[in-house]
Amino acid sequence: MERQLRLCDCNRSFAVDEKALAAGTVPLKVHHELCRREIGEFESALACGDVLVGCTQEAALFAEVAAERPTARIDFFNLRENAGWSAEGRGATPKMAALIAAAMLPEPEPVAGVTLAAGNQLLIVGEAGAALGWAERLTARFDVSVLLTGMSRDAELPTERRYPVWSGAGVTLTGHLGAFDAAWTQQNPIDLDLCVRCNACIRACPEGAIGWDYQVDAARCRSHRACVTACGTVGAIDFARTDTRREGRFDLVLDLSAEPLIKRVEPPQGYAAPGRDPLDQALAAQALGDLMGEFEKPRYVALDPKLCAHSRSRKTGCTACIESCAAEAIASAGDTVRVDPYLCQGCGTCSTVCPTGALASQYPRVEDLGLRVKTVLARYREAGGEAPALLFHSAEAGRALIDRLARRGKGLPARVIPFETWSADAVGLDLMLGSLALGACQVAVLAAGTHDATPLRAQAAHAQTILAGLGYGGAHVRVIDAGDWSELEAALWDWTPAQGVSRPATFRLVARKRDTLDFALRHLHALAPVPVAEIPLQAGAPFGAVAVSDACTLCMSCVGVCPTGALSAATDAMRLGFLEKSCVQCGLCASSCPENAIALTPRLLLDDAARRVVPLKEAEIFHCVRCGAAMGAKPIIDTMLARLAGHSMFASEAQRRRLQMCADCRVIDLMENENGTKAWDMTE
Repeated sequence: MERQLRLCDCNRSFAVDEKALAAGTVPLKVHHELCRREIGEFESALACGDVLVGCTQEAALFAEVAAERPTARIDFFNLRENAGWSAEGRGATPKMAALIAAAMLPEPEPVAGVTLAAGNQLLIVGEAGAALGWAERLTARFDVSVLLTGMSRDAELPTERRYPVWSGAGVTLTGHLGAFDAAWTQQNPIDLDLCVRCNACIRACPEGAIGWDYQVDAARCRSHRACVTACGTVGAIDFARTDTRREGRFDLVLDLSAEPLIKRVEPPQGYAAPGRDPLDQALAAQALGDLMGEFEKPRYVALDPKLCAHSRSRKTGCTACIESCAAEAIASAGDTVRVDPYLCQGCGTCSTVCPTGALASQYPRVEDLGLRVKTVLARYREAGGEAPALLFHSAEAGRALIDRLARRGKGLPARVIPFETWSADAVGLDLMLGSLALGACQVAVLAAGTHDATPLRAQAAHAQTILAGLGYGGAHVRVIDAGDWSELEAALWDWTPAQGVSRPATFRLVARKRDTLDFALRHLHALAPVPVAEIPLQAGAPFGAVAVSDACTLCMSCVGVCPTGALSAATDAMRLGFLEKSCVQCGLCASSCPENAIALTPRLLLDDAARRVVPLKEAEIFHCVRCGAAMGAKPIIDTMLARLAGHSMFASEAQRRRLQMCADCRVIDLMENENGTKAWDMTE
């Protein structure tokens, strides 16, 4: 059975060159009303096999028709908003060909997942009036528990005990969907779990300090303790309670507090903090209802601990991923970091800022994106396109902005090829430079939907500095922080094409970030208008040099902590070597140096020297003054002698001389001189 390609010019609202697009593709036909008058032809195509439809607006209709033929597969891509609806729509045939080629690629291998399971145990947190009101509305759908965090004298606990109600302060909340752990301190003298709601305490209190929510107003209470007497053997009131710690686990949380308990840009699924607006609260409650059950979510990020430059020997180096994670899903775990897949939302910023590639975005993988980039650019050139610019954008926010631009403005320029990915936050330096090496003359990242465009702008700045240093003219990389379609239109239509490579690279982007960067930089350097050997970079760049001062004693502490093997100790001499190609400027060497002898210099070295181990410092070997055995680098011994010169334990010449001996000779010398006897002959 043959795959069919069906395009539609949507009632002739844009031009499609059927003859030009048909070259080198599967059977193709252009329609005018595929979703209406020509729906029968779509059904006929299904009878012949799988169908690829260049329309996303009517995807639901086409999928409904295709459901009658479950053996046929149907896929969609957007030709109208991404290419046809444009002021340059008639010149967009190369871009249409590129979009078709991308849509024809096989689906990537599935990403490993993690299972989330949530029952119906819902914790509602907040002031009594709002919390109890929503508890009454939701108790039929959820297994509700209520934690009151503020007094409301007019709010009344229900007369029927249909769900637990607690009161407390200092609430903390951790965890994720299906496993939220709440902890709080019970400050209210009345234990609402024990209270039988007889109202005896309310009637007995002479100050009226107890409200209908059974919480004691400490400002009014005058310690008469009439309420305790009235409570009697029920024992729900205790002003001297010492065991005040309370905790519980819940599947879902509706937080009605004025300030959210979880203050994150990307809160975990299953947690809703809608604030005080009743409509927002209703929408949040409805959304929580859709999260009951078992769900599979991708493991968005893969971690290779061996490449992690976070820490070594209790010295902290790189913390970029921890600082940039909007979901707070990344934490220190000793010498490496730990990623909580249950909290991770897949923004990919961690993979963007990781200098070594220890964290790699998996949804999608860079190698899968790279294949699409290579395919799109190759087909665009084959169809006669020039000066291609790739526009990376997030799946939801970016797509919506591009659609509005197509409907209300000039649309995308014919040379701008939209490139949808799960999250634009994950577009790092390797993808930017790799795309330019593969033949794009420019790369833009649409920041709509991103958490923080700062890391993207830093990556773009590094890329632009490198390209400018190599003599490529123009603005090659930009981050477009557009709030509406008109800002996106201005940013794209005023963008003059930049100078690209004269010959596209043939390599494919690979999983290891540093390998992709190496391939891309070699190609860009080989074809550069100004093939300089060195380019100065801004602080924070993942390339650079290491220098050591005269204070270095060759203790080799830096070698032990270097996560990438950029620093090495020679096996034939006391020599510290440096391989600049492997240096990521994490700073672990500098923070671990006991002599503060190491300095970092961000730069990009592009000649062969970057791929050779060069000596940073070499010193003669110090030999034992008694037996001549090698003891290590002479600067280490010299430094030790200088520091201990004034110490009382090494006041005599004999004691100082002993410091210059190996361990065996030191023992022998001690026995000979301190005990007054001659040691045994070591040659016997």
